[in-house]
Formats: sequence, C-alpha cells, structure tokens
Amino acid sequence: MKNLKNLKDLIREEDGMGTVEIILIIVVLVGLVIIFKDRITDLVNNIFDKITKETNKI
Repeated sequence: MKNLKNLKDLIREEDGMGTVEIILIIVVLVGLVIIFKDRITDLVNNIFDKITKETNKI
C-alpha cells in the first residue's frame, strides 16, 4: 500500500515548468532580440560575407 501511495504522490506532484514560466522566458527572449536586433543582423551579415569570400577562393 505504501508503494501505491508513493506512486499517487509522484503523479500529483507538479514541479515541472508551467505555462506562465514558459511565456515569461519567451517574452524575455523576444525583448532581447528586439534590443539587439541591429547587432544580430550585423553579426549574421558578417558571417555570410566571410562564407561567401571563402567559397569564392576555391
């Protein structure tokens, strides 16, 4: 009986991430992307420029 009670307690336990936490993480990530949009764009453009230059050397 004790094992069955432990199993029921384990099923009822809610230690996982909830919807609110996931939404807050997404909001923070979107905010960071908006704040650093120009830097991210410059970084991606520089990476693609380097890739293009290296492939043209071959």
